[in-house]
Amino acid sequence: MAKRVYQVWKGNNKFFFGGRLIFGPDARSLLVTLLLILVPVIIFCALVARHLRHEFPAYNAGYAIIVVAVVFTIYVLVLLLVTSAQDPGIIPRASHPPEEDFHYESSASVEAGGRRTPSLQFPRTKEVLVDGVSVKVKYCDTCMLYRPPRCSHCSICNNCIERFDHHCPWVGQCIGLRNYRYFFLFVSSSTILCIYIFSMSALYIKILMHNDHGTVWEAMKESPASVVLMAYCFVSLWFVGGLTGFHLYLIGTNQTTYENFRYRADSRLNVYNRGCFNNFFEVFCTKTKQSKNNLRAFVQEESERPPAANTQEPEVDDLGGNPRSKVEDDLEIGGDLLAISQRRNFEEADENVDLRSRGSNGKQQRDSSEAEFALGLDRQEAQYSSRGRRSGSWDIMTDTQTMDHAVPRSRNDSGQ
Repeated sequence: MAKRVYQVWKGNNKFFFGGRLIFGPDARSLLVTLLLILVPVIIFCALVARHLRHEFPAYNAGYAIIVVAVVFTIYVLVLLLVTSAQDPGIIPRASHPPEEDFHYESSASVEAGGRRTPSLQFPRTKEVLVDGVSVKVKYCDTCMLYRPPRCSHCSICNNCIERFDHHCPWVGQCIGLRNYRYFFLFVSSSTILCIYIFSMSALYIKILMHNDHGTVWEAMKESPASVVLMAYCFVSLWFVGGLTGFHLYLIGTNQTTYENFRYRADSRLNVYNRGCFNNFFEVFCTKTKQSKNNLRAFVQEESERPPAANTQEPEVDDLGGNPRSKVEDDLEIGGDLLAISQRRNFEEADENVDLRSRGSNGKQQRDSSEAEFALGLDRQEAQYSSRGRRSGSWDIMTDTQTMDHAVPRSRNDSGQ
């Protein structure tokens, strides 16, 4: 039975409702975030807002306090779900490295025996232009692709995320190109909700002081829930409020959290900054890009890839006519190099013999020895082409024996 994409997903994500919702591997942290939002709101509605509804009898305005708290809480929870349950901008993995970027380096590797053979090289970085400025992009070994600009690989989700900002444990998802807008709205709305609950709780303390003509301490004893809510919202404001301010700065300068922490010390030029207004417009007023992953699609078996095109003309055997393989070519090249080396050694030995003889027949003997050597080389080349490129060690042994027979023969001729 054919499987769907989410069933064979290689990342660490978790899927629900047949792949319709995608979460990070730490999706359980969402339960903690839900409790941190719902529990204070429930306490506020039950112990504080319920008493405030009678303090504003005109037009039943007191009920609006409860309605605003409930509606705004639902809005925050929806933003939380949209942020954590959608594709943040995952770039699909490649099934194989990009072949157009391969090249061979002839001097990169040395085999046993001192032979140098071509080895496969792969560039780790590439240069791309962004608004006329050269930007370096890196190759991802896990996803087998060159990451686009502003893309980074999340080690928690094990995916390359487009315009990667950070991995947020509170929402259990990476924050990237497709969900950054909703993440910021979630954080800023949570800040407003904290301010609202803090303000209404403080208002209730003031009303108690005014009605009973008592002190602050007496009012706090009468409504301890208000005190707890004020303390909780004050602490939470340091977190969500500070985070909101920080991301306002990032949006205004068109940076990501990852870029700000990593490149701040390098004083690099921000090539993505288009001005404060255009930066805010890009985040909030542009259409969200469609996901590059169809998680519910059926997996299609990948067909065999055709061999890479060779720009050089294939060499053909004398017998068969099939293109030579790389290994066979390496063996033949090694054999040719050995023959050339043996020829040079033989010429040096022959010259030494001629110098010693210094006879009148030295020139003729040297010419005859060189002719015999040339005949031996022709026979050797014929042996290489007729053997069909068998084991290189067997060829070398035969060639060495041929040279050993040729050297004594030349010496005997010179002695005569």
